[in-house]
Amino acid sequence: QANRCQRMQQDILRMRATAGSSASSSVPGPPTSKVIDLGAGFSSNSIRHPLDLQYTRALQSLPGIDAVIRSVGGSVAEQVLGLDNVGRGVLVGPTQAPKIYNLLKEACDILQMKPPALYIRQNPNPNAYTLAISGRQPLIVVHTALIELMNEQELQAVIAHELGHLKCDHGVWLTIANLFSLGLTRLLPIPLFADTIEDNIMRWVRSAELTCDRAAMLVAQDSSVVMSVLMKLAGGCKALEGQLSVDAFLEQARTYEEAASTPIGWYLRNAEARQLTHPLPVMRAREIDQWSRSPEYRRLVKQQQLQHQQQADKS
Repeated sequence: QANRCQRMQQDILRMRATAGSSASSSVPGPPTSKVIDLGAGFSSNSIRHPLDLQYTRALQSLPGIDAVIRSVGGSVAEQVLGLDNVGRGVLVGPTQAPKIYNLLKEACDILQMKPPALYIRQNPNPNAYTLAISGRQPLIVVHTALIELMNEQELQAVIAHELGHLKCDHGVWLTIANLFSLGLTRLLPIPLFADTIEDNIMRWVRSAELTCDRAAMLVAQDSSVVMSVLMKLAGGCKALEGQLSVDAFLEQARTYEEAASTPIGWYLRNAEARQLTHPLPVMRAREIDQWSRSPEYRRLVKQQQLQHQQQADKS
């Protein structure tokens, strides 16, 4: 009788464990062991999205763009953008938000780069952005609303996304894009065909986001974490905690892609995209899901995981 009761209790515990794991299968779990050393062959070109490369070359070939770039370096506008964030935010460090500082340090170790300054700024809009000011330490700004919305893994993925901009030397182009968005182009020697420059800059901005999602993926080393970030930015809040599914969001992305494949859908998608600074969250999720299964990603991470496992087995 006692043995039968023990077996029944064990069966119940197993059923609960199984139910719990299946219910949370679409939610990023606790951090697992990561590959910190991506090897000597890792560089910014390892993560650049093809569209990022294409539109960067297109920008570099524009007549008059050299004068624009020279004017950005050390410009008053650039310094204003930097000083405003330094004066209004909280600088993260070993004794100031140390958990976030450690997330930054680990992400920098993986991406093989020096840590930038990281500021937390009070803002109800869940956002983060990067500023690379000529001759000064680059900085990342994270809004308080974003910290409240994300768990630690997701927050680190956001930080890694911003680090991707610095790893790939996006700074000057981002500054030019910021000046366009703030209406400060009068501070730049913009030629008569400013609309052409702005159009090309915004195309590049959207493609650069796809590159930086790859940086986030390399640090998270779990596609569900990166896709969860995108899902929460699209429509997440604390009241929905535990109710959102990455799998359902990815299926939503497939549905959108099918709808946009028709002639009318293609036209509407492109018309909408031209108004955006970022690609649509569902399409970014689809992109990162595909890249996480690609040979390029496996070469970067999976082979290092195998080597570390073999070394651990020998020891």
